Amino acid sequence: MGKQARAIVDLSLKDLVKDLNKAYCDEWLAYYLYWYMAQIVSGRAYEDISEFLMKIAKDELEHATELADLIVKLGDMPPANPMELEKNANNPYLMPPKNTADINRIIRIVTEAEAGAIEVYNKIAKKTLGKDNVTYQLITHILSEEVTHEEMFENLMER
Repeated sequence: MGKQARAIVDLSLKDLVKDLNKAYCDEWLAYYLYWYMAQIVSGRAYEDISEFLMKIAKDELEHATELADLIVKLGDMPPANPMELEKNANNPYLMPPKNTADINRIIRIVTEAEAGAIEVYNKIAKKTLGKDNVTYQLITHILSEEVTHEEMFENLMER
C-alpha cells in the first residue's frame, strides 16, 4: 500500500498490524498441524483423511501468504522466527492425538482450530469494516474459507 492507501485507514495501523501478525502466526500453526496430521493419520479411510487434511493445509498456507503480503504492504514485517509463532498467536498450538487412527479426535481438533480462526477473523472484520476496505476485503475472504472448512469438518463428524 502506498502512502495514500495507508493514510485513509481509519484505525491504528500499529494495532491492525498486531492483529494481522497474530492471525499470520495462527495460520502457520494451523498449516503445520494439518500437514503433520496428514502425514501421520492411520486407520480406516486414512488416505481420504490425509488428502483432505493436505488440501486444507494448503489453504492455511495460502492465508499466511496473503496476510504476510498485507502486513508488508502496511509497512511492517511478519514474524521471521518460527520459534515465535505460538507465542504470538491468538490460540495455542493444538496437539495432534497420540492415537493416529482416532479420526474423530483429529476432526474435533481441526474443527476447534477452525472455530478459533472464525472468531479471530470475525473480530478483525468488525474492526476494519468501513475503516480499511482493503484489509476488510481480504479478511472476509479468509473468513469465508474458514467457515467452509469448519462446515466440511463438522460434516465429517456427522458420519
